[in-house]
Amino acid sequence: MSKINVTAAPGLKVPREDNPRRYITDAEPLEVENSAYYQRQLMAGDLIEVTATSKNKAKAPTATTEVSSVQS
Repeated sequence: MSKINVTAAPGLKVPREDNPRRYITDAEPLEVENSAYYQRQLMAGDLIEVTATSKNKAKAPTATTEVSSVQS
């Protein structure tokens, strides 16, 4: 089965399929099986699929913000 990288929606903790006492949070992405359980969580909006480009987009605005704040 294929794998996907997911993170929880901001402010949520989603139980893992393999161990419901452990949670997926919004702190860092986690690689999980692309199962029906995780597909349901994605469709409900509780999980967000993370791609390599979304990681880069999150880092880019900090440099842009610094540059725009220097110019007056």
